[in-house]
Amino acid sequence: MTEPGKSREAVLAVDIGGTKTACGAVGRGGEILVRHQVRTPKEGDAEVVFAAVERLVEDVLGEIPDGNRVVACGTGCAGPMKGLDTIVSPLNMPAWKDFPLRRRLEAVSGLPTFVDNDVKALALGEGWAGTARGVANYMSMVVSTGVGGGIVIDGRLLEGASGNAGHVGHVIVDPEGHPCSCGGAGCLEAEASGTAIAAITGRDPREASPEVVARTGRLVGMAVASVVNLLDLELCTVAGSVALGFGDPFFEAANAELRERSRLSFTQGASIVPCAMGATAPLVGAGAVGWSGLGVDVLHDR
Repeated sequence: MTEPGKSREAVLAVDIGGTKTACGAVGRGGEILVRHQVRTPKEGDAEVVFAAVERLVEDVLGEIPDGNRVVACGTGCAGPMKGLDTIVSPLNMPAWKDFPLRRRLEAVSGLPTFVDNDVKALALGEGWAGTARGVANYMSMVVSTGVGGGIVIDGRLLEGASGNAGHVGHVIVDPEGHPCSCGGAGCLEAEASGTAIAAITGRDPREASPEVVARTGRLVGMAVASVVNLLDLELCTVAGSVALGFGDPFFEAANAELRERSRLSFTQGASIVPCAMGATAPLVGAGAVGWSGLGVDVLHDR
């Protein structure tokens, strides 16, 4: 119970993806206080998509529990992105091309706003309050509408030259493979994402055959092995509707492929595991972006 005259602090968390958009309030320990979710509009221009985000933000801010004060907004959005004002151009959201997401969210919420790639955000959340807590070197992935990743090395989130490090969805897993939305071909995203599975099989991923599930797991394991061998990682945590929906057969196939392709002495113990936070993991990650923006070292200062 909050003492009279005092309030707990929380951040507004926004997770924007090609299939769904979620918004909530996340406390200092990673707890979700309020949560709303809608399908991301597939039709319409940039303003139609942002209107859905704006409604969610307003709904959540109107439901903050008594005794809690919202101090910032943290956002995870599909990339790539650029610029200090965080201009986003998600590959799986063509309505947003060079969209000024940070500025627009600040105008709606009235809060200091921080934006990062959605799966980099997931990686922060996983190390803060999830499966990778206490692990210094790991990768987090989403296998859903698209495929993305975030990487933590020596307890620090890897940023890269433009802030877009970790795009494991564009590791090549089949040189003769299908065209990818990035302009290449044979990328993991073009072979194993929900969008790719539907295009290749003509069926919703929820109706995937055991063979498709196994193939998807093998391809993810192949990509993870490349990253593990390159960066000396010990763990890969995976979220997303495709991976979590496929369940144990997916993870068994992924780990079998990882073991087959990670034969170096320092990579033989690496593993691929589901995110323990499940469907809430991306929202916790967005909250971690907000707290990090305020100067909290979420991977160490718990």
